Amino acid sequence: MKHTSTSRRVVVTGSECTGKTVLTAGLAEYFDCPSSPEGARLYVEQHNQPLTVADVDPIASLQITLEEAAIRKAHDLVIHDTDLVSTLVYARHYYETSPAWITRTASERAADLYLLCDINLPWVSDGLQRDSGSAEQRRQIHEKFVEAMTRGGLRWTLIRGLGEKRLEQAVRAIKGLA
Repeated sequence: MKHTSTSRRVVVTGSECTGKTVLTAGLAEYFDCPSSPEGARLYVEQHNQPLTVADVDPIASLQITLEEAAIRKAHDLVIHDTDLVSTLVYARHYYETSPAWITRTASERAADLYLLCDINLPWVSDGLQRDSGSAEQRRQIHEKFVEAMTRGGLRWTLIRGLGEKRLEQAVRAIKGLA
């Protein structure tokens, strides 16, 4: 299912505890545009139990639904807190699976720009994470995001720094889309 709008789409992505949700909210406010939340986070909050391979398809479907709701509100730009690329990275990492329909749909729905949040922020547990926050684990998953975006031929940039510096860097990257 391809996305349904001609608006520019930007995805804030990366491993757990890298500031994606905060950055998504800041960008949506800065550009006064709609945004979509992370499907996996909402799914975990709704089900309140450890995820299994059986959850991959419903998470992907929820992600698409959330993105489409934001896209319908967009005039020129929409910001997504993750997309199907993230779903695939985690499905491969945890369950060694890449459902064909998700792989195909992720390619068809590729955003105009991916902002990959670096792992330079401190780990802050919010009880929803699957990972432990170890430096090695964060590095491994971060590298899987880089590999997925590079292999998929996606346009992406690394977002580093803290607070306003991080937001300013992301704003510059989005303004460079024009």
